[in-house]
Amino acid sequence: MAGIPLNPDAEDNGNELKRALGPVHLIMLGIGAIIGAGIFVSTGQAAANYAGPAVVISYLVAGTGCLLAGLCYAEFASMIPVAGSAYSYSFATLGKFFAWIIGWDLILEYLAAGSAVAVGWAGYFKGMMANFGITIPDHLSTSPVTWEAATGTMHLSGAIINLPAAILILLLTILLVIGIKASASFNAVMVALKLIVVLLVIGFGFQYVTADNLTPFIPENTGTFGQYGWSGILRASGVVFFAYIGFDSVSVAAQEAKNPQRNMPIGILGSLGICTILYVLMCIVMTGMANYTTLNVPQPVATAVEATGGALAWLVPLVNIGAVLGLGTVVLVLLLGQARIFYAMSRDGMLPPLFSKVHPKFRTPHVSTILIGGVAALLSAFLPHDLLIELVSIGTLAAFVLVCVSVMVLRKTHPNVHRPFRTPWVPIVPIGGILVCGAMMAGLPLDTWIRLVIWFAIGLTIYFLYARHHARTPSYALKRD
Repeated sequence: MAGIPLNPDAEDNGNELKRALGPVHLIMLGIGAIIGAGIFVSTGQAAANYAGPAVVISYLVAGTGCLLAGLCYAEFASMIPVAGSAYSYSFATLGKFFAWIIGWDLILEYLAAGSAVAVGWAGYFKGMMANFGITIPDHLSTSPVTWEAATGTMHLSGAIINLPAAILILLLTILLVIGIKASASFNAVMVALKLIVVLLVIGFGFQYVTADNLTPFIPENTGTFGQYGWSGILRASGVVFFAYIGFDSVSVAAQEAKNPQRNMPIGILGSLGICTILYVLMCIVMTGMANYTTLNVPQPVATAVEATGGALAWLVPLVNIGAVLGLGTVVLVLLLGQARIFYAMSRDGMLPPLFSKVHPKFRTPHVSTILIGGVAALLSAFLPHDLLIELVSIGTLAAFVLVCVSVMVLRKTHPNVHRPFRTPWVPIVPIGGILVCGAMMAGLPLDTWIRLVIWFAIGLTIYFLYARHHARTPSYALKRD
């Protein structure tokens, strides 16, 4: 039987991460990353531009793809409880080249996603401050450039910097350097508060759902692929998929989990299931309270609540506060995940050893955390939300496809490895994950694919110049039975 260290802490060489996370912390980490941009931003945009009220179906499609991939993630996370998520799983099963591909893919996912959500957070924060009579000037809270997706061009906006977004990332970076348990505890409190806001919107909003707003449930296609109809539902599923990407952040924290063989599957599947239910309910309430054509705004939840008239006016400030908390916790978990990817790749020689250094007091990968925080702060300060968000989904979907493939490969090459959690119905589940995630990738626009190719070209250059020559087989890698 292949050997995986049952106690990865046994060989503490000074660069081991501290195990401090139980199942509740892991579930809350997952919810912290998932609940945020999806409910507070993506839902309204996807409904207005692509799917109408049928955005509910889009969330179910995206959730199905994530569930199938999540079952595969859970098997790997229980077998290989180390930092690095899909990167480490690929290294353990498919070798260093595929590991580099997926690791480079994850770098794009986490870095762009964290920066994009920080930009979205800044918009809500600016609105919340305005409610308190504090005005943040546009030239200090907006990207210096704007992005036109239709033409693929950028223009100067007249602004100087998005200062709130950059400050948020820098403050969260400091928190992550201090310690994973402090960060997770802070995240758990913030998640609980924003969940209360989400449940208030769902609970009170259902009273104002009307059949007129939900009719037609699937708007007729305009004649263009992706603009309503079933093709619009597919296009919207690729857009709202961004709302789910945080669930794999749970697996990134595997090396800091107590009893990871038991707790990692609970954290991954628990957070994913809870969030899917909340997304579906929120879609019904939002498109039922307000006509979907009115929701293509930066604050769609608040817009939907305001559409009920004065009856729920008291809820609008709470929605803004919930959005600030929700998007803030998403950024926290994404920054945590990105630093752990760097840590894992450096630990295996793929990146310089500097990035796997652990702080002697806080036991966190402080160098990686500071570097990632600095780069993310710059991206959020100077790039617009639309451009950043387009860099995320396709890379994440590609990672999910590779994890599903890896499960099938591992069942053939290492059938006797101890699996504390086994993905059910193999190969049906992983093949289903490949097909659903692949379909969502196919629904994304061509320019998204072009940017992915360019990113991979840069990554392959680094691989052949550095990583290929310095990579070493990790202790958790499997040997053929």
